[in-house]
Amino acid sequence: MSADIEARLKDLEHACRLAGARVTHQRREVLRAVVESSRHPDAQSVLRIVRERMPTISFDTVYRTLSFLELHDLIDRVQGTGGRTRFDGNQLAHHHFICTMCGRISDFTSEAVDRMSLPEAALKLGIAASRQLQVYGVCRACERQEGHTYENQEQ
Repeated sequence: MSADIEARLKDLEHACRLAGARVTHQRREVLRAVVESSRHPDAQSVLRIVRERMPTISFDTVYRTLSFLELHDLIDRVQGTGGRTRFDGNQLAHHHFICTMCGRISDFTSEAVDRMSLPEAALKLGIAASRQLQVYGVCRACERQEGHTYENQEQ
């Protein structure tokens, strides 16, 4: 087991203790499925992954567990295309490129975005705790496949 997974499972144990909840095998496996996936899975995808190790787990259990993990800041929710809610196990600061054709969500980091000053309008609303940029467009794979070109993009 990787050190990252071990640390994340310890975070789950801590969150369960604070919430007065049990650390169940189901919670551990759902967290593991999201953290180990770079594809930002939706609930159905998490169910398929977890069922490989736990064939009897129900969709309801997966869905409730995803909500529990999100509530306790162990995973994040990402709104993909087509109204599907996806989940992100990457807790490091990062941003998303979301392909409007295939729905793939890819992580990227940007020091320039992280250093940007927030607009005055946002600062008037409250104190920002974090920031995340979501860029929607056509990924390179879909661009090649469909023959799209976006020549006037800022580089």
